[in-house]
Amino acid sequence: MRILIVNPNTTASMTEKAATAARAVAASGTEIIAATARMGPVSIEGHYDGALAIPGLLVELKEAAGYDAAVVACFDDTGLDAARSFADVPILGLCESAVAMAGFLAQRFTVVTTLERSRVLIDNLVRRYGMGERAKVRASDIPVLELENAASGAIGKLRAEIERALAEDGAEAIVLGCAGMTDLARELQEIYGVPVVDGVSAAVKQAEALVSLGLSTSKRGSYASPLPKPFMGAMSAFSPIRSDG
Repeated sequence: MRILIVNPNTTASMTEKAATAARAVAASGTEIIAATARMGPVSIEGHYDGALAIPGLLVELKEAAGYDAAVVACFDDTGLDAARSFADVPILGLCESAVAMAGFLAQRFTVVTTLERSRVLIDNLVRRYGMGERAKVRASDIPVLELENAASGAIGKLRAEIERALAEDGAEAIVLGCAGMTDLARELQEIYGVPVVDGVSAAVKQAEALVSLGLSTSKRGSYASPLPKPFMGAMSAFSPIRSDG
């Protein structure tokens, strides 16, 4: 099977980091292909960035060919609902996949993310996914792109927040709340001796399971394909029909 990893921000190094993590856990018969949005923000930190990243995400989903499932490589699950409405294959989000997997492993867990604005957004997602009573979300005060800079001190901030989660939250597992943290999961698990869940790895394994089971997103109701209608102005290219049709 072929799984597409789409980074909805425009930073190619983050795409490669996610693709590397995906290939490390993919089954032998799974091919990982990766795409980086060509328009939108360089990082996604909050609702405004996320809204403007969705068109770039949809373009990559549209233009890639021959994939059996796709993973949206942003922990905010940016554009996930729109992508599921657009696509006819399973589409996985990092937050939803990671908290589902953490729920198999621990009664209590903590998601450690980047900035406070992302913490609020992710906390809302965790509640939507039914884990609000079992999970806490913490911010480590790290701008996303600082995870790309070894001299930024970001890893120290992340570790300090994980230690607070273990000491204060009663966390039995940790979820890394940013795609830019995906390369740290194994090391942190060894350091702290608790399960550390990375959303990219979780999403890839769940995507493989859905494809193997012959399951895909329901097109009845909320994820039904978009109704044909013209879209105007700069959005005309996204119309389900030609604007002059």
